[in-house]
Amino acid sequence: MLIVAIAWIYVVGLMALTEPTVVAGIVTFLFYCVLPLGTLIYISGTGKRKARRRAAELAAHQARQAAAQTEAED
Repeated sequence: MLIVAIAWIYVVGLMALTEPTVVAGIVTFLFYCVLPLGTLIYISGTGKRKARRRAAELAAHQARQAAAQTEAED
């Protein structure tokens, strides 16, 4: 995935360099590279974020159970 993103940045960067004005180059880079890649990377990371959140919730739940068990033993 990362190699595709790097290649796309390279291609769009070259496209932006061939634009007749600096403003057109910046707009090309923003709308063909930054926005689509940002969206793609955000969507592809959704599963990882959910897994990290579930793991954190499970660890917190286990910690609460362990704390309750030690209090019950005392």
